[in-house]
Amino acid sequence: MDPHLLRTYVTVARLASFSAAARELGYTQSAVSQHIAALEQDLGTPLLARRPVVPTAAGERLLDHAGPLLLRLAAARADVVRLAAAPVQGLTLAATPTSLGPRVLAALPPAGVTLRVLARDEVPAAVATGTADLGLVDGLAAPSDPLRLPDVAPLTAHAVGEQQVRVLLPAGHPLAGRPALRLADLADARWIDAPDAGLPLAQLRAATGGGGFRSALRYDGIDLHTLTALAAAGHGLALLPAPVADGVPGTVAVPLAEPRVVHRGELLHGGPPRGAAADLVEALRQP
Repeated sequence: MDPHLLRTYVTVARLASFSAAARELGYTQSAVSQHIAALEQDLGTPLLARRPVVPTAAGERLLDHAGPLLLRLAAARADVVRLAAAPVQGLTLAATPTSLGPRVLAALPPAGVTLRVLARDEVPAAVATGTADLGLVDGLAAPSDPLRLPDVAPLTAHAVGEQQVRVLLPAGHPLAGRPALRLADLADARWIDAPDAGLPLAQLRAATGGGGFRSALRYDGIDLHTLTALAAAGHGLALLPAPVADGVPGTVAVPLAEPRVVHRGELLHGGPPRGAAADLVEALRQP
């Protein structure tokens, strides 16, 4: 498939409008219509209903493939450009909120840094497509086990640290006095679903090998202060790395005793890092 046609199709489907897609892409509306018609002819099936503009069943299936395909194309371009380009001054680091611990912040260069705090799934894509020199991701893992990262491009990952995990409860919670907690005993508790600010509920389910962990409230932001304030106000529990959870006003951070998991951070890069990026990798990587 022609990637230009595929990109046009994704834009039309997202905006549900040929004219809006034409404005965003800088094409005429006639050109957009021709792109869609050519793609439909290539695949031998209609992809969009016209009034209203919505994907057909075949179009929905194509959308499942289109995002990863376009991302891998962008990653390939960025990888080749990265090898051919002259070393850049400064450093752009894409990171999740809970990955920015004191050790990371202390290792950043004194000048020339652009820090982009992103949602968890956006960090590998930013590195793959070259919009960030390095990425810092985190999550739950068994001790010394690597994180499971989305397969967006060939990326190199270095462990940068493992920390204890805490369950953050409001100060008056019945379990706040416990010396430690088992995650399986909390499967039916009220949880805050904050996939980009805290440790995602999906990782909690995977860690226990079961279901549960239903959300009482969903928070779609990336601000840690908001997440901890929601926990303090009693809207649900949150699982956080110890440096983030300890000492939050109005809460108690109880260690997680079982299962034996840690909060793991990993530093990502595409090709061989250079300049300030190489220096940061050297400062943070662990054997």
